[in-house]
Amino acid sequence: MSAPEPGPLASPVCYAAEADDVYMGYLGRDEVVAMLQELLQAERAGVRVGARLSQTAPAPSLLAFARTIRDDEAHWCKVLSGALKRLGVKPSTKVGAFYGKVMALEGFEARLALLDKGQSWVARRLEEALPKIRDDQLHAELKAMLEAHVANIDLGRKAMQPAAPARR
Repeated sequence: MSAPEPGPLASPVCYAAEADDVYMGYLGRDEVVAMLQELLQAERAGVRVGARLSQTAPAPSLLAFARTIRDDEAHWCKVLSGALKRLGVKPSTKVGAFYGKVMALEGFEARLALLDKGQSWVARRLEEALPKIRDDQLHAELKAMLEAHVANIDLGRKAMQPAAPARR
């Protein structure tokens, strides 16, 4: 006596992996491209801000921070440009308006305070976008970018704090 032949499967094949990104709640390609271009322009402005701040830093800790920002922003420009190229898009060469806003301020501390707000804006933008990014590689890159910006925000706030008076 042999086992009966199995009948047809009860549930249909799931095609969710093949569904359109927007249908599944993710950002569409055009939205991703626009966001990456916007972030690239902001990061390019950040490179210039970091370079200018490193020329006028009044203390070694602030100089180190400005250089960290400059180098980190340059790294993210490269990552964002690579992501755009993978999408078949030419990366923007524009510098975001943020650079002009920072340079319009007088004084290192005022510029540093606005830089903090700019870093926070990028972090918020990334936090909003990450759940809507379907591409695993891009998601990982943007998550690392968010983590770096959060670390730089913390580093900048520590660098802005006045040094504690020496104990006698």
